[in-house]
Amino acid sequence: MIEAIVTGETSARDILAAVTPGGGKSLLPVIAASRLVAAGVVDRICWVVPRDSLRLQAEEAFADPFWRDALRHGLSVRAADNTPDPSRGLSGYITTYQGIAAAPDLHLAEFRRHRTLLVVDEVHHLPALADIDPVTAAQSEEDEGQASAWSRAILPLLECARVRLLLSGTLERADGKGILWLPYRKGPKARTREVALDAEGWAVVGYSRAQALAERAVLPVTFGALDGEASWRDEDGNELGPHRISGFHPDETTRPALFTALRTGFAEALLREAFVAIRNLRARRRQARGLAPGEASRGLGKLLVVAPDQATARYYLAVVRQWVPASQAEIVAQLATSDTPRAHELLAAFRLMPEPSVLVTVAMAYEGLDAPEVAVVAALTHIRSRPWLEQMVARATRVDPNAGSYETQQALVFHPDDPLFSLFRRRMETEQGTMARRPKPRRGQSTLPDWLLDQLPAPKEGIVPLSSNALAMRFDRLAPGPELAMRRPEQEEVQGELLEVPSVVERRLRNRLGEMVAAQAVEDEASLAGPHRGVAGAGLYHRYNAALKRVTGDKARAAMTLAELEAAVGWLERNRLADHLHLLDDDPRYAWSARKRGEWKPPVGRPARLKPEVPPSCEIG
Repeated sequence: MIEAIVTGETSARDILAAVTPGGGKSLLPVIAASRLVAAGVVDRICWVVPRDSLRLQAEEAFADPFWRDALRHGLSVRAADNTPDPSRGLSGYITTYQGIAAAPDLHLAEFRRHRTLLVVDEVHHLPALADIDPVTAAQSEEDEGQASAWSRAILPLLECARVRLLLSGTLERADGKGILWLPYRKGPKARTREVALDAEGWAVVGYSRAQALAERAVLPVTFGALDGEASWRDEDGNELGPHRISGFHPDETTRPALFTALRTGFAEALLREAFVAIRNLRARRRQARGLAPGEASRGLGKLLVVAPDQATARYYLAVVRQWVPASQAEIVAQLATSDTPRAHELLAAFRLMPEPSVLVTVAMAYEGLDAPEVAVVAALTHIRSRPWLEQMVARATRVDPNAGSYETQQALVFHPDDPLFSLFRRRMETEQGTMARRPKPRRGQSTLPDWLLDQLPAPKEGIVPLSSNALAMRFDRLAPGPELAMRRPEQEEVQGELLEVPSVVERRLRNRLGEMVAAQAVEDEASLAGPHRGVAGAGLYHRYNAALKRVTGDKARAAMTLAELEAAVGWLERNRLADHLHLLDDDPRYAWSARKRGEWKPPVGRPARLKPEVPPSCEIG
């Protein structure tokens, strides 16, 4: 695909790499950048990752001597902070979603100065925005969270990039929303839509788990499901249970039983099963290599423990350390959570060093962690969304080059035997993860989606876990799963006349509008002259976008007709948005900028200080 872009055989500039977790998608940016830079299609690469702990892995991908020799490239990138000149003379830089959201103008200016290959890692973290997505625009407005703020900050970069490479191990979001920038079509079921894998102007690299297993690129997974009973006291003080964790269908006792089990005796029993499994595996591999008991070496296998919350994670760590000789406990078992000192160093040691061999975490290490030595996962978490669990399971499916032949390796995942996990298993084996599903509101329940409820701490007045115990263990091998269904060009009927359908033209015009707004914002910020003085700063792109919306009759791009989009492009070709910022004078979100220009006046009938003054770094827009 990259070669086709270089030679001009295709006009596609959006590449979606839908690669099963553990399938090696982190190499794709290196392949793309090495060829595109050499051919002069792009000058720089910007690789955006969801967490700071993944920046080191991205740097390592470009520095790997094997791939530098195989691809004959000499490119280097650096993990950058939000200081000027993030590339510092290298071929590009790596940043995070949070970094771009904190300094959007800095990154947008880089994209306007250099032809850039934008790589967005784990793009499913970015929800679609109403500004460019008609389905999202048609839905009721909701309070925007952190993920939507990331989408708004990264959108201008997507619009300005010369080539876009979007990476994901799953093409669905846990909350059922669409993913930023991806093309969609109506799904096979009501209230659903699916990623249009054959959309015009897009190239899709599909690598399913079935393909990866056939090529021995990932390991097969065996699940150890532990059943048990749990008792708890509800918010009214009534003692309930014991109730079985397993069941044919989820019912009102499933989540309370699971919540209780993960914080009482059942959790210790499951953790013990996982600990014994990794201890026996390491003993067998030591014996096969002739190593002494306790001798550290790469390739012996490691245990990843995923806890439901930070307090419980610390408890699990204390339990594991009781099972290890006191002299080794603090070396062998470590904790990595968002509030753990030196958490990133501990993650790097877990990936690159023989010890620690046990890592307890909550969510910090579940996605994107490239640690092939992980052979056993203790899934002590109550989250049951498919994308989240797929990523967690994949931490153990990487092939370890230091662990011997492929046939001797497997991924072993221990988990509670609840019906919600069984449902995840069935979906993973039978469905493609390409859907955006709008959940139906359930009468008498919270409007928050289940994926978010799962991650919230227990309410203070909620249930009180009393006791639980383990009953029986069963093992199952995960089926390969479905292929990624894509229609290939050679399967299509020959078409004598190529026509652009309206949806393709609309998408192209929306992208063109975004590029033009971004170009004016960067040009005006650089000049700081005349009417532009004092308007530069955080959010200039979004102020210009808001001004364009006022000019076009308060109509978002996603809601415009084809004729309206063409008219908006024509208007931008003849006008400067900086000359129309007075249209925002009645909007308190942009009042600070207007006062800075000396042009703002309070709307008629409203006091001048209706809202406190907001500094530019806090402006909305």
